[in-house]
Amino acid sequence: MVIELMKSHASVRDYKDQPLTRAQVHELVEAAQYAATSHFVQAYSIVWVTDEDKRKRLGELSKNPKQMEGAGAVFLMCADYNRLGHAAKLQGEDIVFDQAENLLVAVTDVGLLAQNLALAAESKGYGICYIGGVRNNMEEISKLVDLPDGVFPVYGLTVGVPNEANEVKPRLPVEAVLHENEYDEAKYAEILPAYDETIMAYYAARSNNQKTAKWSEQMATFLNKPHRPDLKDVLAKRGYLFK
Repeated sequence: MVIELMKSHASVRDYKDQPLTRAQVHELVEAAQYAATSHFVQAYSIVWVTDEDKRKRLGELSKNPKQMEGAGAVFLMCADYNRLGHAAKLQGEDIVFDQAENLLVAVTDVGLLAQNLALAAESKGYGICYIGGVRNNMEEISKLVDLPDGVFPVYGLTVGVPNEANEVKPRLPVEAVLHENEYDEAKYAEILPAYDETIMAYYAARSNNQKTAKWSEQMATFLNKPHRPDLKDVLAKRGYLFK
């Protein structure tokens, strides 16, 4: 059942040495393309990185060498207005994509595409992991795979036969994310401490990498400082000016 598959997701970071075939990759990507897309723009592209040297360098730049070198397939999930520019030229037109709205559309399209790909992969028994670390060195990674203006990597996605079985991490309760008619922040005073206890019990009981940490503690530590402050300038070089 699809819902049970979705609720069984756990990131996989250790894969068996079994590369995906071209046919397997094409099947997954084709399924992913049937995700919803704003105004049918399909503002995304996927770079399938098969070259060993490029994968090694990608691992270094993203600070995820084990996954990038060991996965059955490595994808860069990219926002893409370059192809749309080519489409417009067929009609003798130029496109405008330097607005914040266009950025949101492209990132949303990539997210929907990627999640479809991930779900398709997991339905076939593969494990997957998103690699946000590609934004650590977005400019260098863009050069590594020759991304033109209008294209940038949003995240990586590794796919492969799992060499590990991770426990599913408990998500926030539905009540924490579902609001009816009005946003209710008062409920967090009760829900979040209870969720902290749930997460602490999970970390203490899981089979590897046991630790003691509250969810709220981790979030406070993660979000009390800026991350990747160069991204606005890097995106501007790609044509995204936040107008």
